[in-house]
Amino acid sequence: MKLMIAIVNDADYDRIAHRLTDEQYRVTCIASTGGLFRRGSTTLLIGLEEDKIERAAEIIKENSTSTEGEGTQKATIFVLNIKEYIRV
Repeated sequence: MKLMIAIVNDADYDRIAHRLTDEQYRVTCIASTGGLFRRGSTTLLIGLEEDKIERAAEIIKENSTSTEGEGTQKATIFVLNIKEYIRV
């Protein structure tokens, strides 16, 4: 089991979260702030199996926009190993 942490622009998170849930990913959204200009962002927590990482990253990339110009980062993604997963 893996935990994908994706930090995306506020303007993109709703579209990304809907696309991920449409493809049966479980997503939790947390409002966050960061970066040089302290612009609003959203942190998505996504629990997934290793074979689903590439597709989830594709969905995030396809549904992220950048209005800052060429070379601007659209999202930041971290993938962590999860030792144990419990649903209650």
